[in-house]
Order: sequence, then structure tokens, then C-alpha cells
Amino acid sequence: MSEVFEIFNLHLKPGDSLKIKGKISEGADGFVINLGYSSSDLALHFNPRFNESVIVCNSRCSKAWQREHRDNHLPFSKGSTIKLTIEFLADKFQVKLPDGHEVEFPNRHSYDKITYMSVKGGFRVTSFKLD
Repeated sequence: MSEVFEIFNLHLKPGDSLKIKGKISEGADGFVINLGYSSSDLALHFNPRFNESVIVCNSRCSKAWQREHRDNHLPFSKGSTIKLTIEFLADKFQVKLPDGHEVEFPNRHSYDKITYMSVKGGFRVTSFKLD
């Protein structure tokens, strides 16, 4: 059974960065980091999938998923401890991966604040910091 780490009163605004550290479980198929207003309204759905060797990013509006963005750069390995930095800019999100590669995803709904975050799947958060 996978853990869910949720925050409902996050105060992330354009120009802020979120640093997340954690451990990927040995048996993980992948994990998900969601940022938005709620679980049904997401500005960023960040989903590394080990079974496909891909990072899928998407957004969700009123429970409806939009078009996926797929990045074939997957620098994660099962059982490893990683650090990610998600930078929230007015027009996009920049996710800095442990090897320095960056995944960019547009702020499709022009969110001016993020109040909800969840981390699910085979990833246990050990620390996070808002800058």
C-alpha cells in the first residue's frame, strides 16, 4: 500500500520554489507529485513511470485530464534517495531533476497561486522546503 503525503494550505506563488527530498521504494512502478487548487484541479501532475521509462506531466481541470506531455529522460532508480526542485513561474513549471536535467511544463490555467500538493505512489517524502 502506498503512502499519500498531502498539504491543503500550501501558499506557493509565482517565483517560489519547492524542494522535495525523499526515497523511492524498491518496488515502485513510479510516483506522482501533484500541485494545484485541489485533487481535481491540478496545475502540474508530475508522474515518473519506471515501467515506461518516461516522465509524464499533465494538468487537470474540474476532474478532466488535459493532453499529456512526455519526457523520455528518467534519471531515477528504485531504492534511491532523490531531491527535486519545482520552480513555479507565471507561465510554466520547471522541475529540476537530480542529474540537472529540467522538465518544463506550461502553467496552462494561469494559476497565480498553488494551495494543494500531494505526493503518491512509491515515494516517501523525507523533507520539503518552500523558498
